[in-house]
Order: sequence, then C-alpha cells, then structure tokens
Amino acid sequence: MQRRDFIRRVGATSLALGTAAAVETVRADTQHRWKLITSWPKNFPGLGTGANRLAELIGEMSGGRIRVKVYGAGELVPAFEVFDAVSRGTAEMGHSSAVYWRGKSEVAQFFGSVPFGLTAQEMNGWLYYGGGLELWTELYAGFGLIPFPVGNSGVQMGGWFNKEIKSLNDLTGLKMRIPGLGGEVLRRAGGTPVNLPGGDLFTALRTGTIDATEWRGPYNDLAFGLHKAAKYYYYPGFHEPGATLEATVNKTAFEALSPDLKSIVRSACQVGNQDMLAEQTARNPGALWTLVERHGVMLRVYPDDVIAKLKQLSDEVVTEFGQKGAFSRKIFASYRKFLDQSKEWSRVSDLAYLQARDRS
Repeated sequence: MQRRDFIRRVGATSLALGTAAAVETVRADTQHRWKLITSWPKNFPGLGTGANRLAELIGEMSGGRIRVKVYGAGELVPAFEVFDAVSRGTAEMGHSSAVYWRGKSEVAQFFGSVPFGLTAQEMNGWLYYGGGLELWTELYAGFGLIPFPVGNSGVQMGGWFNKEIKSLNDLTGLKMRIPGLGGEVLRRAGGTPVNLPGGDLFTALRTGTIDATEWRGPYNDLAFGLHKAAKYYYYPGFHEPGATLEATVNKTAFEALSPDLKSIVRSACQVGNQDMLAEQTARNPGALWTLVERHGVMLRVYPDDVIAKLKQLSDEVVTEFGQKGAFSRKIFASYRKFLDQSKEWSRVSDLAYLQARDRS
C-alpha cells in the first residue's frame, strides 16, 4: 500500500513538473508583436534612429520573439500623447522624455533634466546606482508604466534666438520653445515658454510664432535646419545639462514576457542609453563646426548676469517643485543628495582635468 501511494505521489509530482516545464516552453516560444511610438519625426537623426536601433536590438537579442514596429510622431498618436497611449495599451512601448509630462506629474520632470542639475554621466550614476531608477519606477507604476533610461543628449546648447541676449531685459516677453522645468525658469525671468514638438520648431521660428527655441545640440539642430530660421546660437544649455530620454513600457505587456525576455528589454534599453550619448558626443563637434564655419552661425555665450539670474531662479523652481507632496520630497531629497556629492567629485575630477587640458 505504501509503495503504491509513493508511486502515485511521484507520478503526480512528475506530471506537475512536466506541465510547468511545458508551460514555460510555450511561454518562451510566444511571439510578441509590439508597437513603439515616439515623440520624434520618423527616422530623425539621433532620436528617431535611436528608437529604430532600440527596436532592432530587442528583436535581435530576443531571436525574433519580440518584434517591435516603430511609429514616428503623428503616425499613430501625436508627439505629446505617447505617455497616455502606452499607459492605456494603445502601444506597448514609447520613446520620449519625462520633461513633457508635467501635466501628469510635476516631479516626473526630475527624471528628464533639471536646470543646472546633473550631467549625463551623473544622471546615469543616480539612476542606475543612486536609487533614481527605483523612484522613477515607483512613480510610473501608478500609470501602469515601467520606465527605462534610453538615451541622453549630454549638455545641450542654450538655444536659437532671432536677437542677441545682452541683458535680462532681453528675456522679457521672449516667446521661446522650452519645456519642463527650464520653461518655468524662463517664465519667472519674464519670458513666455512654449511647448512644441520637434517637428514644428523650424516653421514656428521661421514664421515668428516663437522668438527662440532650444532643441538639443549641434547634431540634431543642424538636421532640423534651425540655422536657417535664426542666426544667434547660445550656450550653455543651463536648462538641460543631462537630458535623459525614456522608454516607457506598458506594465501589462511587460509582465506578459518570460523572465529572459524581460531581461532582454532591460538590457536593450541600457545599451540604447549608452549608444545615444556616444553618438551625440561623436557628432556634435563636427556639426558645430559646420554651423559656424559653413553657415555663418553667430555663436554666443549667455552674459554672466543672465546666467546668475537663471541660476537663482532655477534653484527656486527646483526646490519648489520638489516640495509638492511627500513622494516629490522623497525624489527631490535623493536627487539633491546625489547632486551635492557629484559637485564635490566633479570639481577635483572632470572640471580640474578640463581646466588643465585647456591651458595654453
């Protein structure tokens, strides 16, 4: 009797294990068809092509088990509806920037870029090893989304202007395309921030709908032909010193993946994050030379008093937005701690080295 019971128990266990293994095999072989929607024009250099490479990488690494089709801004949804569309499952994945989602969560902007804040290298440090990504994930969970860093511009340019900025008075009444926290800083300096998708910038600047615009850096600005609409090109890009782009994944779609496919999506995003920054770093110097030497762009640096005022206003804006609620304070405290630590290290590492390298 005992022997028969033992055999039955072994048989039942084997059947259960075999069934579980079969389920996992079927799960592993499941084909996933994803849509990836972006806030960029289709195939736009750096941004659109970065989304393309991310989709290709996911497909290759998964052996075709996840196939991702990329849609540019306006092809499936407008540029600024990526967040909502992925949240509700219209698409499984999005490629955009957290600086656009102030209407969803004001503190989300900390995961895009903060004026006078972390650089690209520092931002990656905070996100991957300073607790930033965990906080970002917790914030987006309420929207049914999972975020991943997937690209960075590095320190941006200050923008394109149809007049010189010689004093703070030149910012008064200035209509400038500048999203996120940087836009709020401009507003407090007397300007009028306007939020437009990238594909609309040239026409808006050329027709006078706006007086100035920021975009990214020389590589992407040259591709849009912004030098044909304004001749003054200012630096530094105080508003976005390390502009992180995001891949948002619909949580239900992500949870439907097998463990290895989840790891593939995570890893592909991390590769895409590194790759875009490397491309921007490689392309910007040549593009800047082309703009200045071939197209006669007037390169200008913001006056010291303008930068000082923008820094003061930025500190006020960032602190204010970081105090709006308990969770905002938690994110702000984490960001601020990492920034303060990074400043000390940067003074004796990057800054000291660059000053030494540039001595004649």
